[in-house]
Amino acid sequence: MTEATDHYSTHPARHWSAVEAGRLRCRLCPRGCVLGDGQVGACLNRRNVASRLVAETYGRTSGVAVDPIEKKPLYHFLPGASVLSLGGIGCNLTCGFCQNWRLSAEGSVRDLGDETSPAAVARAARRYGCAGVAFTYNEPTISLEYVIDVADACRAAGVRTVAVTNGYITHQAAEELYPRIDAANVDLKGFTPGFYAACGGKLDAVLDALLFIRHASATWLEVTTLLIPGQNDSDAELRALTAWVTERLGPDVPLHFSAFHPAYRFMDTPPTPNSTLLRARRLSHEAVVRHVYLGNTRLTEGSDTHCAGCGALLIRRRGYRADTAGLSRGRCNACGAACPGIFEA
Repeated sequence: MTEATDHYSTHPARHWSAVEAGRLRCRLCPRGCVLGDGQVGACLNRRNVASRLVAETYGRTSGVAVDPIEKKPLYHFLPGASVLSLGGIGCNLTCGFCQNWRLSAEGSVRDLGDETSPAAVARAARRYGCAGVAFTYNEPTISLEYVIDVADACRAAGVRTVAVTNGYITHQAAEELYPRIDAANVDLKGFTPGFYAACGGKLDAVLDALLFIRHASATWLEVTTLLIPGQNDSDAELRALTAWVTERLGPDVPLHFSAFHPAYRFMDTPPTPNSTLLRARRLSHEAVVRHVYLGNTRLTEGSDTHCAGCGALLIRRRGYRADTAGLSRGRCNACGAACPGIFEA
C-alpha cells in the first residue's frame, strides 16, 4: 500500500448507456443507477463525468494480504494454497449486518493507496508464492474493469483468480467477467425476496447469477450463507435454499453456513448459536447437498471433506490449515471416486 491521496481515476467504465440530457444509466448490476453529471453510483465506484461513466477507483486498493484459500472460503479449490487478497471500497448492496462495513458502506477514496498496475499485482502474487489472486474485502463486481485487467494479467502469468462476491451483477457483465475467473464464492444472503429487499437487492438476480456461473462458465463455484438469528435461519427458509441448491446448481456445489457476530446496524442481534449451524447442516444433508461446511465457529464438525462415495476422510482442516492426505489427483485414496473441485497433484 502506498500513501493515500485524493486522486480519482478517469478510467473508462464498461456497461452503461445514455438516458437523456447528460444523464446515464449504469448497467453493471441490477440496481441500474441513473446518474446526472458528477453523481456517483450507490456502489461508490462509478461516476458520471461529462456524460461518460468512469471507474474512479480503478487500480486502487484498500488492503492487500496473503491469505489461505480456505479463508475465502473455498474448500474444493486448490486446498492448502495461498492467495494474494486485495479489495477496495464500496458495495452495490446495503446489508445492515455487513461484517466489513467500514470499507463497503462507509469507505472513501482516502482509504485507498495509489494505483497499482494489473501486471504488478500478478508479479506480486508470484513473488509471494501465491497460487492465485483473490478479489475480496469489498464487492469486486463494482471494480469490474480493474478485476478484468488483473485477471488477464494473472492468466498470462500462470496465476489463478478468485472472486468473493455477492453475485449482484447483470447477465451482460457476468458474461464478460466469469470467463476470466477461476473460482467464486457467492454470498447467498438468504432465500426470501423480503430479506434481499432489506439489503437493497433482489433475490432472483442473485439466483440468475448463480445459475450463470454454474452452468454457463468454467468457474468453480461455492456458496456461503451467513445465518442471522431470527432473520434467515428458519427451517422453511433453509429447506427452500438447500433444495434450490441441489436441484438447480447440483449436489456437488459446496455450501458453507457461516456464524453471524454482531456488527454494523445489527449490534443488538445475538450471535448465531452452534445449534443453528448444525441444524442447517442437517437440513442440507436431507436435501442431498453432499459437501456442507460450517464457518466462523469453533465447531470442528463441518470443517472436513469426506468422500461422497465411501465416506473416507479426504481433507482434514484445523482452522485454515488443510491436510489433503486422503486425496490424490482429485480422487479418494480409499475408493477412487472423484471429489468435485479443482485440485493439483
